Amino acid sequence: MRDEAGSRGIVMQNASANALVPREAARAAPMADIQKIAQHMARLNVAALPRNYELFHEAIIGLNAGLAQDIAALGSQPQQPMLDELGLKYRLAGHCGLAGETSRNEASRMLRDVAERLAEGLRHKNAFARACGTILKSVSGQNDQSLAAFLSEIDYLTASLSTVLAAEMEIGAKLQDDIKTLETLERGISAMQSAAIADRITGLPNRIALNRTIADLYERQEGAAGSALIMVDIDNFTDLNDKYGTQAGNKLLKKLAGLLQKSIKKNDFVARTEGDEFALLFSNVGMQDAIAIAERLRASVEDNLVFATSDKTDRGRLTISIGVALSTDAATPGQLQANARVALLAAQSNPRLPVQAFGR
Repeated sequence: MRDEAGSRGIVMQNASANALVPREAARAAPMADIQKIAQHMARLNVAALPRNYELFHEAIIGLNAGLAQDIAALGSQPQQPMLDELGLKYRLAGHCGLAGETSRNEASRMLRDVAERLAEGLRHKNAFARACGTILKSVSGQNDQSLAAFLSEIDYLTASLSTVLAAEMEIGAKLQDDIKTLETLERGISAMQSAAIADRITGLPNRIALNRTIADLYERQEGAAGSALIMVDIDNFTDLNDKYGTQAGNKLLKKLAGLLQKSIKKNDFVARTEGDEFALLFSNVGMQDAIAIAERLRASVEDNLVFATSDKTDRGRLTISIGVALSTDAATPGQLQANARVALLAAQSNPRLPVQAFGR
C-alpha cells in the first residue's frame, strides 16, 4: 500500500495538517466518558436507555460528526422515535436489535390479521354452501313451486354469492398489500441481522460472526480438521488511541482491516473481535503453514502501516502480536478460541517473539 507520493507505507492525515497531532481531550478515562455522555443526555432530557448511551457515545466519544449534527438538529428535547431513527441510520447495534424485534412483532400481528380474515371468508363460504343446499332441497321437494318463489330463492342465492365474492376480493387485495409489507419487513430484518454480525468501524464480521463460523466448521461432517485460528492484537493500541485521538485510531483500524482482508482466500475468514483484536480462520493449513502466514502478516503490517506523527524523530509504526492455534488440537469451538488466546497472551508477554503457537 502506498501514499500519494509513492513512498512506502500508509500516511494517516488529519483535517488540518499532514500529521497526527496529540489530542489531550482524548485522554479522558472511560468513567469520565460515561459521565460526559450522561450529563449531555440529561441536558437534552433523553431517557437513560442503553441504546441511547450507545447513540451518544458514538456521537461524542466516537467523534461521529455527522451523527452529532443530526442529534443537534432534533432540538433541545429530542423524541425517542427520532433518536431510534438515527440509530438505525448509523446502524448501531442496539437500535438494529430493537428494529428487528419491532419488525417481528409487526409480522406476527399481520399474520394474525390474515388468519382472522381467512376465517371470516370461510364463514361466508359456509353460509353460501348452506344456502345452496337449502334451495336445492326446496326446488327438488316442491314440484308445484311458483316461478316467483323460485326467482326469490335465486335472488337470495345471488346475494349470498355476491357477499362471498366481495369478501374474497377484499381478502385478496389485503393479502397483496400484506405480502408487500412482509417483504419490506423481511428486508429490514435481514439488514438488521447483517448489522448485528458486522463491525461498524471496519465493516468486517464481528465476534458473533466468528463464533458462528467456527461453530459451523465443527458441525460439518468432515469436522474441524485442517483449520487454523490466528488471533491478532495491536500492540499498545490504547496508548496510540489516547495520544492521537479516536478518529486516527479508527483510520488505523480500517487500514489494518483492509490489509488483513487482502491476506485471505475465498474459503478463509477474517473478523474484528474486539477494539484492538482481529481473528483470521484459515482452511487446509497445518501448523508450519499457519506460522508462516502469521509471520507474513506481522511483517506486512509493520512494513506498511506507517503513519506520520507530530514528533519528527518518531516514525509512527504499528506492531502486532499474534497467537496461532490448530483446530486439530481443540475438541470444541470454545477450546479452539481459548487455545489461540493463550498463544496470543504468550506473544504479548514476549515482544521478542511476537508470533506464538499453542502447544509449540
